[in-house]
Amino acid sequence: MPGAGVCPCATLPNAVSSSESIESLSVSQPEPSVSPSDVRIPAESMLKYMPSVHLGAPQRQGFQDALVQVFKHRSLSEPIMVPAVAEPLLVMILAGSAIVEERVRGGKWESANVQAGNFYLTSTTEPYEMRWTAIGSDTFEVMHLYIALSLVDQAARDLMGSQVAPIGFRDVSGERDELIRTLLDQLRLELMDRREPSPLFVRSVAMALTVHLIRTYPAPGTRARRANALQAFKLQRVVELMNQRLAEPFSLAELANAAQLSEYHFSRLFKRATGTSPSQYFIRLRAARAKQLLLKTDRSVIDIGMEVGYSSPSHFSQVFRREIGVTPSAYRRGGYA
Repeated sequence: MPGAGVCPCATLPNAVSSSESIESLSVSQPEPSVSPSDVRIPAESMLKYMPSVHLGAPQRQGFQDALVQVFKHRSLSEPIMVPAVAEPLLVMILAGSAIVEERVRGGKWESANVQAGNFYLTSTTEPYEMRWTAIGSDTFEVMHLYIALSLVDQAARDLMGSQVAPIGFRDVSGERDELIRTLLDQLRLELMDRREPSPLFVRSVAMALTVHLIRTYPAPGTRARRANALQAFKLQRVVELMNQRLAEPFSLAELANAAQLSEYHFSRLFKRATGTSPSQYFIRLRAARAKQLLLKTDRSVIDIGMEVGYSSPSHFSQVFRREIGVTPSAYRRGGYA
């Protein structure tokens, strides 16, 4: 999205905006007669500027690290003015496809054909214009994620030292990143579908996502990532391989081979990049996949356990409870609508 910038640190006020029903939010766009700093808004106020159906969730207390909004967009022939927000914004296409056009005020329109899995990243300090046309359907769905700058600051200090300058991100329009998609899916499920989401889980996923953004999409001039961490493209390749082989036994040798490293160096660089060992990361991916299956299917707990690599139901239950906090059966019964 247009206009990368560096924002001063701030705390995201509320994690999920409230909405008692699904409603169409038609708003008149403000005339761009004020300075960019005058039209910066808090993230939760973006609802007022999106002429779309907002798929809302109950407001929750205690979530200061991430705010999720989901919209169903219809085609727009007239552009809308999107105000700048303080927090970095990730937008992922959840369903459908569209031609999305954007420009800074008075600039040239830039367009991208997007579909489920494509994402946008912006930390602009200026408002910008957008319009879009749904392809093959009347609508398409998108997810907004706003990341608290306090979290960005913490991640940057961990990666680059306590004296690091404020971090900005480069603009990304319509690209794909499987690690981002996986992490955003987990945040959406936890915050939108879980009746009692875990602040610890949300913070952990949001922190992992923030670390990845700092390493992979820094604004020009941002100091490079910490040395001796696994390169972003190799990390993405390894995570994709893990996701493809959740039903198979964990193989450090295969992952190291995919990264073209020895097992020793791969393990060390992977942990430096993610904060956890390859085997523990693999277990967390299995747990995340099991959560999706428990939520979205009627399959038995035994079948789900086997799909994510556990032939023993008791072992699956033990690992799931250690990672999530409850057994698979309790998770299915008690947590989701």
